Amino acid sequence: MAKVEFDFEQIQDVPAFYREFAHQFALGEEFGANLDALWDVVTGDISLPVEIEFIHLSARCKRCFGAIILLFEEAEEELDGSLRFNVRESGGESVHHRG
Repeated sequence: MAKVEFDFEQIQDVPAFYREFAHQFALGEEFGANLDALWDVVTGDISLPVEIEFIHLSARCKRCFGAIILLFEEAEEELDGSLRFNVRESGGESVHHRG
């Protein structure tokens, strides 16, 4: 299973996350950089199986990126094992979400 990490010490805001996501998954300029486009790509376009991990996620980041975190949790459930989603908090503690 491939593993892709998103480091929130480097990702400062939502537009930066979308840019990094597009880069990590080699998406073209047609990627819409919004929740609907992200859902479509995660559930239908990226190579599966994959593990996606958010690292260095502070409490502030959790609030700022809450909708994206929820999207990945829902996609993990929808894809029934083909996608694993984890969050590693700033203190290094790993928190597995739903799967």
